[in-house]
Amino acid sequence: MSAFSQAAFNISVARLEDLPPEGPPEVAVVGRSNVGKSSAINALTGRRRLAFVSRTPGRTQTLNFFTIGSLGRLVDVPGYGYARVPQAMRADWDRLVGGYLRERASLAGVAVIMDARHAPTPKDAELTGWLKPTGLTLLVLLSKCDKLARAARQTALRRTRAALSAAGMHAEVLLFSSLTGEGVEEARHVLETWLRARHQIPEIKGPR
Repeated sequence: MSAFSQAAFNISVARLEDLPPEGPPEVAVVGRSNVGKSSAINALTGRRRLAFVSRTPGRTQTLNFFTIGSLGRLVDVPGYGYARVPQAMRADWDRLVGGYLRERASLAGVAVIMDARHAPTPKDAELTGWLKPTGLTLLVLLSKCDKLARAARQTALRRTRAALSAAGMHAEVLLFSSLTGEGVEEARHVLETWLRARHQIPEIKGPR
């Protein structure tokens, strides 16, 4: 049984000074506003409404922490790149997200959600480029892949890997669908491997 099935809400944080104490390893989930981050978290945990899904881009304004059994925490990060959010609010989010991703010692890696239907956007490139000097381990999940035909899925994989390679970045890239479950088990396995490595817990081979 995956540790993600034991997920539970922990805390929401709007200021860096309110972050929970360092300790359990954490995986951050990031992506553009309305790209499907909350749906991805719900799919990974097998819960329908663990993370709130909104049709309004820019709705999530806090770092939302979820415990993953005894393995660590999953952190839902506010979406980026939504132009209608006031500049002052964007600046606050940048300070919160930037400070968390740059300074959090407990952070074991970052899962980046991108839309499989489109090539990586300038905002995606900006984020992944910003993450590069942090040295954090990355997993890219190409969401909504169920909306693509087989050939288009392979194209999405190739162009995303090519974009990352051109930027001098290494990341595992998986097709992902919160609707059909494609890629969910594989993504769980990758993220659990990161968390177990921080605990020095023996890895369980293959998706479960």
